[in-house]
Amino acid sequence: ADLLAQAEHDERAWPVLITVGEAVGDAVQDALARQLADLPRRAVAQAALAHGAWAVADDAEKAVELAGRLAPEHLELYVRDAARHLDGVAAAGAVFLGGTPETLGDYVVGPSHVLPTGGAARFSGPLNVSAFRTRMSVLGAPPDGPGPLGEVAVRLARLEGLEGHARAAALRAR
Repeated sequence: ADLLAQAEHDERAWPVLITVGEAVGDAVQDALARQLADLPRRAVAQAALAHGAWAVADDAEKAVELAGRLAPEHLELYVRDAARHLDGVAAAGAVFLGGTPETLGDYVVGPSHVLPTGGAARFSGPLNVSAFRTRMSVLGAPPDGPGPLGEVAVRLARLEGLEGHARAAALRAR
């Protein structure tokens, strides 16, 4: 059902199932066929499923590792003691534990449904309040200068051929 919930979004959606053993995958394939029969957006879902994927992993840890490498927008850990596997997820926009349907995240719970797609969870997270705030770095050296760090900055600047940078650091390093 959750695969169809994703597949009916867009023909270009990429629903992926990772199972431990083929029996679960076979049961899911049967359920997909039954549920597709009267799905109003069946054509869209079928198109998405056509380029989706099904992989079989050796165990739950390998399945979670593979899923995390995909960095999906939504990841449902439908395994016993799902929270125990959360640390094994490298990246995902939103993780749904156990039998928590992805639809809850779409409509009812969670801080944001604006999630990274296309593997972008590898370097970005869900939209949140920090996206609307500016951030800045603040650096400060002691009043008597940056000490040894200033000399390191001088050397690095000269290695890059930026003598003006080197001189600015050298003046303060003295």
